[in-house]
Amino acid sequence: MKKISTSSVLMIALAGTLALAGCKKPEEPAAPAATSTPAPAPAPMNEPAPAMPALSVTSVTVGNTAAADKSVAPVATLAGNDKILVSVKTDGTASNANLAAKLVYQDGQVAGEQTAMLNTSGAETTNIEFSKASPWPAGKYRAEVTLDGQPAGMPQEFEVK
Repeated sequence: MKKISTSSVLMIALAGTLALAGCKKPEEPAAPAATSTPAPAPAPMNEPAPAMPALSVTSVTVGNTAAADKSVAPVATLAGNDKILVSVKTDGTASNANLAAKLVYQDGQVAGEQTAMLNTSGAETTNIEFSKASPWPAGKYRAEVTLDGQPAGMPQEFEVK
């Protein structure tokens, strides 16, 4: 058997270490100081303007008098000679939106129907008034509201005595 001297083993180990050190990935140089001019901003894209929020009905109230700010205190029972106010609060933006209120008597017949055209860009209250020369028939009624032909807000029930 052939003997390997200690110096030969050390030489082989040193050669291996140097070989591995030569294979090591070089470190990346540090980024240069920011002395160049900034890159130009990307060209703007031709995107459509953001859509305005659609108009929505936020509440429906039935009463018989309106305050200066158009608010109507809810009333569950009205007298036959009272005018009936259907107060509709809306929020959003609309141009020529069709707001309609309909009074439906307990037997299903329409007791009255009114419309209003809305042009708005925020919160607004619209009061639609129903009145009759003769007293309203006693019974239960329901006020239904539509916005551009679609049901909107919660129908409100009230009674005429």
